[in-house]
Amino acid sequence: MKCILKNIAEKTRQKEKAETDAIKSEIDNPSTPNDRRNFLKKAALGGIALTGVMKLSMEDTIAQTTQNVQRSSSPSELKITDMRYATIMSKHIIRIDTNQGIYGLGEVRDGADARYALFLKSRILGLNPCNVEMLFKIIRQFGSHGRQGGGVCAVEMALWDLTGKAYGIPAWQLLGGRYRDKIRLYADTPGAGDPQAFALTMKKRVDEQGFTWLKMDLGIHVVANIPGALVNTKFWDGAAGQYDLKDYMNYGNALHPFTQIQITEKGLDGLAEYVEDVRNAVGYEMPLCADHFGHFDVNNAIRFGKRMDKYRLAWLEDMVPWFYTDQCKTLSDALETPIATGEDIYMLKGGFKPLLDARAVDIIQPDLGTSGGLLETKRIGDYAEESGVAMAMHMAGSPVCFMANVHCAAATQNFLALEHHSVDVPYWGNLVKMTGGKPIIEKGFANVPIDAPGLGIELNEEECKKHLGRDGKWFEPTPEWDAKVSHDRLWS
Repeated sequence: MKCILKNIAEKTRQKEKAETDAIKSEIDNPSTPNDRRNFLKKAALGGIALTGVMKLSMEDTIAQTTQNVQRSSSPSELKITDMRYATIMSKHIIRIDTNQGIYGLGEVRDGADARYALFLKSRILGLNPCNVEMLFKIIRQFGSHGRQGGGVCAVEMALWDLTGKAYGIPAWQLLGGRYRDKIRLYADTPGAGDPQAFALTMKKRVDEQGFTWLKMDLGIHVVANIPGALVNTKFWDGAAGQYDLKDYMNYGNALHPFTQIQITEKGLDGLAEYVEDVRNAVGYEMPLCADHFGHFDVNNAIRFGKRMDKYRLAWLEDMVPWFYTDQCKTLSDALETPIATGEDIYMLKGGFKPLLDARAVDIIQPDLGTSGGLLETKRIGDYAEESGVAMAMHMAGSPVCFMANVHCAAATQNFLALEHHSVDVPYWGNLVKMTGGKPIIEKGFANVPIDAPGLGIELNEEECKKHLGRDGKWFEPTPEWDAKVSHDRLWS
């Protein structure tokens, strides 16, 4: 019997060696497509036939037969081995890989360059991704306000996703636990030319889509075609609508105090009528906030805000540039309607702390894709809470960035609502697969993943590949970003 088993085992080993050699040859062949090569690598790691186990020791047999069982990894031995990206629905999704096969997903903020994140690859290669705060301190100097914070934040998101997967727990648990199981969403609703049609769209958000908080675009574009509504717009190309940001001397790059655009009484009447139509459609029980007013100075902002006070808007957003702390305070002190700002501020000390210390803002509104990621945004919220200020969250990304926001919102007590910027994109929710037991959104609320590690998502490759960027890349190798060639220390 032993002789028969020995012969069977020997033949099996010979067959397996031939198969292994064939697989290795195909992997090494430069003409083998990447998808096929990845499949073959996984197949090569898939184990050996039962008969091949016969000559193994008991310990080796157990190791062999359980090698594909999903484990939470060995966190202390994790090392970052790669960073790659794919552009999906114009958003740059990064993937940080490790020596143990687990990976983390992050997203560069909307409108930012993928290279903001790729530049950081050489700074984190070979390090343990679970040391999130230490790695953040290494890379934070390479981020800044606006879209320039997008790379640092994308990496930070991916690190928390990776760490959660390594330890087998959700990201919100790593931030200290959760305050809520559902995250209230506010639906972004871009402006329409017809106020009545716009009001009907807002009503649809409530009756059909289940939202309990709404946002509208409200500004000088609404009254741009009314003769005598505005002063000095014709000097500025595109002042009443879309504007070209590539021209540095154009309206889009002119700070609010420097345009000398004014709103007449006739213009204020038109804006008030517009808001009244929307209020009549959705009622006064519904929180309704506003954004995209145009670039005009603080005096016109006060005149405009006072006309809006009676409509009890939830907030007026970014009426003046966030770094004009004194002007923000002047505006906040003059109006009953809350003033919100923050989507372009990088880190707590970068701009939130001065605004909060001066009591210059009523609601802070960080964008997690700029503000520093999950932990820094929670710290921003916690500092605001100590100042008696609530936190809403700005978000215009894919489900990857969205879920990072969900975890942060769950862990922050003074949170109000999170923006959903893609309500009308039919495939948006299909870009990811939830790894927990609940869907991503139910009737105007996002579900906090309770039973899934990390961010609680995996990319839906089939759906994502339908919406790739112009380069068509799907997490291709990025060896050109491996080498660090500069001395980064900021002190001597």
